Amino acid sequence: MSEVSAAVVLAAGDTVFPLGLPIGEIILGLIAFGVVFFVLKKYAFPQFEKAYEARTEAIEGGIARAEQAQAQAQEALQQYKAQLADARAEAARIRDDARAEGQQIVIELREQAQAESERIVAQGQAALAAQRAQIVAELRGDLGRIAVDLAGRVVGESLEDEARRRGTVDRFLDELDATSAPAGK
Repeated sequence: MSEVSAAVVLAAGDTVFPLGLPIGEIILGLIAFGVVFFVLKKYAFPQFEKAYEARTEAIEGGIARAEQAQAQAQEALQQYKAQLADARAEAARIRDDARAEGQQIVIELREQAQAESERIVAQGQAALAAQRAQIVAELRGDLGRIAVDLAGRVVGESLEDEARRRGTVDRFLDELDATSAPAGK
């Protein structure tokens, strides 16, 4: 259809407004809009407002809880850092104590080793002195026998008598000691 036939159809009915709609439909539309608006305003919009307020409250509460949790986490972090610093200080103190104790043990072990060394040296010297005395006694006996034999050959008489032999040996050894003492000093 053409535009002319549409205008004729509209003109045949009720009064036509410049928009091209009949007045009855406009009024009916306005009443329907008013009823829908009233129902929405009375029942739906308050529910939307409640939902909006609940949502806002949940978000703000969530933010507050998040801030509180963050503050607690920050406090826990500070406590952890303090405990960690204390633990490090304690570990350093324990290390220092262990070093000092180790040095003390080393000093004690050195002292014990020195004392043991001195004891061993003293025992060795005592053993040496005992062996020297034993060797000197054996040598005196051997030297005494040899001296008696030699003296008997030189003198030409037998020095078998024990008393004479002892006297001769002792006199010989005393003379030997007297002559060797100044040379030894």
